[in-house]
Amino acid sequence: MSEKDKDKDKEKEKAKELRINEQIRTSSVRLIDDDGNQVGILSINDALSMAASRHLDLVEVSPNVAPPVCRIMDYGKFKYQQSKKKQEAKKKQATIQIKEVKLRQKTEEHDIQTKLKKVIAFLSEGNRVKISIIFRGREITHTDRGVELMQRIIVAAEEVGLVESGPIMEGRALVLLLSAKKS
Repeated sequence: MSEKDKDKDKEKEKAKELRINEQIRTSSVRLIDDDGNQVGILSINDALSMAASRHLDLVEVSPNVAPPVCRIMDYGKFKYQQSKKKQEAKKKQATIQIKEVKLRQKTEEHDIQTKLKKVIAFLSEGNRVKISIIFRGREITHTDRGVELMQRIIVAAEEVGLVESGPIMEGRALVLLLSAKKS
């Protein structure tokens, strides 16, 4: 990330931050008290004194209207609640990874079964799986064996996975993409 991009991100963060108390630079504001009731349009000094008498902050909620809307609230508590909401949203965010399993056309049966168990485990965790069968040298002339192996894998994993795309050739590899079934 370049310095210009970092500066732009910092500017966006500053723009998102709300102005509080003496940072508000207008002559009059539309005021909402700490109970959520509209007080009306007051001068900035009256609004600041009302907030100070309640030991709370005057926060500019909507600066782009005329006059700007300000609310009386505990700004520290508000920022804390906002950070907790962000953390909760991040926790609920699903992260799906693409796991890759590589095979060769000459892979022995026992090794194929081991890799198949891994594929099923990845799919049951909710991940997507990319299965690649790599052809080296003259093996490329026998892609039908690779397609046959892919069909066996599809049949074995059909209980937990769906074919998303494939089997298709990508260079010297036959590729299959499986995704987990919705439970």
